[in-house]
Amino acid sequence: MRELFPMKQVNGFIFSLLLTVVALSVYFLEMSFQAGLTILTVTAFVQAGVQLIIFMHAGEGEDKKTIYASLYYGIFLALVTVFGSLLAMVWGYL
Repeated sequence: MRELFPMKQVNGFIFSLLLTVVALSVYFLEMSFQAGLTILTVTAFVQAGVQLIIFMHAGEGEDKKTIYASLYYGIFLALVTVFGSLLAMVWGYL
């Protein structure tokens, strides 16, 4: 019966709840902007990793190299879009 129980998913769910509590503590403890932004950014990326690996099974299967390559490409495009927009609109470079 033990091999049928999804212990990995339960641990992932508990870890997700813990990350949510940490993110909520930023609001309730009224932290400074810099500390709050740092904590929220770190918890967001860790939460995304937990969701991707544990619940979406990204590391399992025969095509995990393709999945991770697509993930890295998506992250690269997102960073280029964000920093390109900042470069053009905020920092004044055209």
